[in-house]
Amino acid sequence: MKIKTHVKAGDDVVVISGNHKGKQGTVLSVNAAKEQVVVEGVRVMKKAIRRSEQNQDGGIEEVDGPIHLSNVKKV
Repeated sequence: MKIKTHVKAGDDVVVISGNHKGKQGTVLSVNAAKEQVVVEGVRVMKKAIRRSEQNQDGGIEEVDGPIHLSNVKKV
């Protein structure tokens, strides 16, 4: 079953509540089942990356984290 959301990938949104209130960005992905969206530059998290053939150095990388669907509004 497909769950309907008010935003989709590529939309410009503004965060209307929570710790990141007032920030704007573009939706990178939507997970309708978990009611989460990933907005570019809004919730930046640091993630430890293990060394591998693709990533020789490893280290810490910044990735965009998800926020709840109800906390964003289309601009």
